[in-house]
Amino acid sequence: MSFEHASVAKGMMMACALTSIAAGVFDVKHYLHLQLVPHLSRHHQYWRLLTHHLAFSNSSDLLLAELLLYVVGVNIERQFGSVKFASFTIVSGLVSTLLEFMALILLHRIGVNHIPGGPSAIVFSMLYQWYRLIPVVYHFKIFGMPLSNKAFTYALALQLALGHVPGSLVSSCVGLFVGYIYRSELINIKTWRVSPIAINLSSRFLLPLVGSTRPPRRFNRARPEQLHLATELGDEEVITTAPPSVQRSGRPTGEGTEGSSMVREWVNELTGRTGEAAARIRTPSEVEITQLTSMFPDTSRDVIVTTLQRR
Repeated sequence: MSFEHASVAKGMMMACALTSIAAGVFDVKHYLHLQLVPHLSRHHQYWRLLTHHLAFSNSSDLLLAELLLYVVGVNIERQFGSVKFASFTIVSGLVSTLLEFMALILLHRIGVNHIPGGPSAIVFSMLYQWYRLIPVVYHFKIFGMPLSNKAFTYALALQLALGHVPGSLVSSCVGLFVGYIYRSELINIKTWRVSPIAINLSSRFLLPLVGSTRPPRRFNRARPEQLHLATELGDEEVITTAPPSVQRSGRPTGEGTEGSSMVREWVNELTGRTGEAAARIRTPSEVEITQLTSMFPDTSRDVIVTTLQRR
């Protein structure tokens, strides 16, 4: 699978990787998580509501999110289109931010005070769309338990959801709920699109940074067997009317051909196919012979007659 028709998903993967690495290098990860007490309630650092989506707190979460974005995000973008997928990502980020803030307010009394950094809610919102849109390819069983090809993706998502319990679990549930809201149209957020000005600016400045999304070129035909012969002869053009078997063997049309024809005649006589072969031999007309002779003046008359008899 490639990033063909999935430039937004590729850009998200690159952005998550770069911001997470930069946050670790410059030691600013403590600014990129969401905590109700004391950051929001006491210090009023409401900018954390947006910045906590920028980077993941550790490399394991980053790896799991990159794998999910590659498997889930690419397929969803191909289903939606790049413009709708970018609009869906922005809407999911805004709605999940609001719901995460509400979840912290409602659940902080039972110990939910912290949500780890990273766009986990957006990833799980994509996962819900992938669950609804992408069909199952095959089924299998492990120890009698029926599973599908999607089970491996769900296993990755489960690891990401259980990485920093209870905060990561709340973020994943919020993401799934946002995906359900977007899919079911409980509120009218499905029709919103990014403005054409933003699309033009992104195509002009951001798309070159993403790079090429074309798939690798694949050959759709086998290489001919005469390629080695052409390589040895160089750029010389070789025109021959010998059968392919003779060309591959490299033997002249002399004793080897006469010997094989004698063996073929002997086998035909033993099997009784001489009459059938003779009946299938076609007698070419003089007009056909003259026409081919004018087209191929360097070819002998015997070769032309033999070729016409095989038609």
